[in-house]
Amino acid sequence: MKKNKEQLLRNPDIEPTSDVIAKALGESNNAYIKFVSGLANHDVQLEWRYYNDGKAWLAKGLYHWTGVRGGKKENTIFWLSIWDGFFKVTIYVPEKDRTDALRLPIDNEVKLMIADSQQMGKLKYFPIVFDLCSEGMFEPIFLLIDFKKSIK
Repeated sequence: MKKNKEQLLRNPDIEPTSDVIAKALGESNNAYIKFVSGLANHDVQLEWRYYNDGKAWLAKGLYHWTGVRGGKKENTIFWLSIWDGFFKVTIYVPEKDRTDALRLPIDNEVKLMIADSQQMGKLKYFPIVFDLCSEGMFEPIFLLIDFKKSIK
């Protein structure tokens, strides 16, 4: 993995197609394709959008469900961004659910990431950030995705 840590997809006129993403990720593109394919098994869809505040294209991992009264509900499970040679998945865990996240059957490295995560200003959320260039962390990420889906 490159240690350049430069966020890409900053041009609002160039949408993040599979070709654009493949060029940006290079060798990490296969891991990205497997990650996106795996999202279908967890009922999560990616929605790309250009954000002016961050001056970059970001994808939201969205979970849709039907509420008890039949209304359509939507929850943002994670954010995904494309960097030079890797992609970043950020899952925001609410403060009130942090202890439950630490009880998940995940390895100690991820538990340390959750425990060491710092609260974002006045928001009561803790970001867990994964820099991905391979499939090595997919299992704990998908566990956290399922956990985040269960939070209402």
